[in-house]
Amino acid sequence: MRRIDHFVNGKLLEGNSGRFGEVFDPNTGLVQAHVGLASAGEVQAAIASAAAAQPDWAATNPQRRARVMFEFKRLIERDMNALAELLSSEHGKIIADSKGDIQRGLEVIEFACGIPHVLKGEYTEGAGPGIDVYSMRQPLGVCAGITPFNFPAMIPMWMFGMAIACGNAFIVKPSERDPSVPLRLAELMIEAGLPPGVLNVVHGDKVAVDALLTHPDVRAISFVGSSDIAQYIYSTGAAHGKRVQAMGGAKNHGIVLPDADLDQVVKDLVGAAFGSAGERCMALPVVVPVGARTAGELRERLVEEAGKLRVGVSSDSGAHYGPVVTAAHRDKIKSYIQMGVEEGAELVVDGRELSLQGHEGGFFIGPSLFDHVKPAMRSYQEEIFGPVLQIVRAESFEEALSLPSQHQYGNGVAIFTRNGRAAREFAARVNVGMVGINVPIPVPVAYHTFGGWKRSAFGDVNQHGPEGMRFYTKVKTITARWPEGDVGDQSFVIPTMR
Repeated sequence: MRRIDHFVNGKLLEGNSGRFGEVFDPNTGLVQAHVGLASAGEVQAAIASAAAAQPDWAATNPQRRARVMFEFKRLIERDMNALAELLSSEHGKIIADSKGDIQRGLEVIEFACGIPHVLKGEYTEGAGPGIDVYSMRQPLGVCAGITPFNFPAMIPMWMFGMAIACGNAFIVKPSERDPSVPLRLAELMIEAGLPPGVLNVVHGDKVAVDALLTHPDVRAISFVGSSDIAQYIYSTGAAHGKRVQAMGGAKNHGIVLPDADLDQVVKDLVGAAFGSAGERCMALPVVVPVGARTAGELRERLVEEAGKLRVGVSSDSGAHYGPVVTAAHRDKIKSYIQMGVEEGAELVVDGRELSLQGHEGGFFIGPSLFDHVKPAMRSYQEEIFGPVLQIVRAESFEEALSLPSQHQYGNGVAIFTRNGRAAREFAARVNVGMVGINVPIPVPVAYHTFGGWKRSAFGDVNQHGPEGMRFYTKVKTITARWPEGDVGDQSFVIPTMR
């Protein structure tokens, strides 16, 4: 049985805690590897390695740090196919989706390649008589990232790319469900020229998380996962004096106005709701058609398109999506579908009984579609994180606007319309952090910033882009005045021939 080790000080390190997690092949349901779950002492060893390596790395000028990022980018592109296959083998998403996962992370690395420019401070000449004021951004020290199973390449790169480019050392605690890709990314960073100890990977559960949250040498924590855990990460990390950004769950809505291009809307909704088996924090699991006519036509088309979707193994190039990550998660999704039925929503398409011939043990679930879902239903209020699309009908623009605005989550939202004024008003008024206008999954490009509102995010600074640089640096402001004449035995006046 394959064993997945930690990565500390530039090399693989076998765990000694005696505790292991099971890594499944979602296509078959079989255990394919065991991953060591770190003890608090093993986490402390990784922190010590990072703390020892960080000062020299911080003293490396930004241009040289950028060169490591450029080389890392080249290595990722070289190994794209192998990385995607590895990712799919543990997560279950299809190869094309795995490549997208890697590519979106790589785009943040591309942004980090511009760190010499991004880190430039501010300067005011003559702020007072003979006084100049300037600022510089300096690294925090040792930072850590706790990453989820659904994007095992993208989110670690979102975190460590910016942190390391800014001069910090970093520790990744990836999901124990699919830990191999983050480990491979760390190996490629060493191959790219990163000094040992600057990037470390420790696998684990709550023991490892708490060790990172409470250790005084860890200055910042970045997290992506469920909202309850995000709130715990934020409150615990902040209580121990750390800078924290903790991204939580989501229940993203797609508002469909009567003038929308339904051909494009249906195409967008099917991909956004069911792609990657719905295991995306920026998936679109709720659609809000405005008006009975819009709702009726949209439902009819969605039923037809859902019937065309092909669920297959992750290596199937013709599949639209693959299995979910574990049997437990599949069963949780099924329980939410049953909950919706019991709450009185109409289950129009039921994907619970899907079984793939030859892969009966795999963690597969078909697309499901609900209609007449009401805001009071628990299945609407909570995040399902699976291939389930809910139709919540609205009679007016104002009612449609209120649904995402009043929901506990505020990650992303989309509006589909040809009416520019309606789109502009919606974008300005909706109480959600990221908005798409005729864009179903409005994940910002790498040089902008990613982050939701309400229970979708805890902390004041978002992920990547300029916000990422601000999160991983601290500002130092210098006020300078240079006196004229001699100081002691030394002169600071420019020497002349007089």
